[in-house]
Amino acid sequence: MGERAAIRLREMEFGWSGPPSFRLSVPDFSVAAGETVFLLGESGSGKSTLLSLICGINRPQQGKVEIAGEDLSGLRAGQRDRFRAENIGVIFQMFNLLPYAGALDNILLPLRFAPERRNRVGDARAEALRLATALGLPRELVEHGPAAALSTGQQQRVAVARALIGQPPLIVADEPTSALDAGAQAAFLALLFEQVRAVGATLLMVSHDARLANRFDRHVQLSEIAKIERGAR
Repeated sequence: MGERAAIRLREMEFGWSGPPSFRLSVPDFSVAAGETVFLLGESGSGKSTLLSLICGINRPQQGKVEIAGEDLSGLRAGQRDRFRAENIGVIFQMFNLLPYAGALDNILLPLRFAPERRNRVGDARAEALRLATALGLPRELVEHGPAAALSTGQQQRVAVARALIGQPPLIVADEPTSALDAGAQAAFLALLFEQVRAVGATLLMVSHDARLANRFDRHVQLSEIAKIERGAR
């Protein structure tokens, strides 16, 4: 390959013996640096398992998972955790905010575990407020009150700011629009793309909603890149 890929999986296999047994195989899948990719798969198809491997939460039994040239399959669990904290911003389906902490504290949370990412920020509080404002969150709302008091759309935007702070080179989003109607989905994706491109990050988003696919640089069916084998319960 020419330019180093942001994500590359090669001859990767992961699974468990069960019951029920499960095996995920990915012969070759890559995402270029700066690309926005939509990965489509039905609920229960293995999308979240694949993301757990890309993020280094799980390690494959065979093959390689390379993120920005680093082979995560060769790292121990603690090393993978540190690499993820520094290099990957994750937007979870249910947002995973600390409910009784403020929005600002939630946005700043990743920097506590990633010194290099923290050093890229400069004034962390000012950067958190800048991201929040860019994502349409009122400053008063961000600085005061618990995250649990925010609307679903506001929590979603806090989750995006948390993923983006410190400019991690890779953003991974797991069904982040599932709780939104069509209009809110379009507005959310426009904001997400704007902020991802502003920092030059790569975006991989997984969803079962095919209507979103044409908004991305490329869309891929999970069944095109992966083979799933399931055994009986």
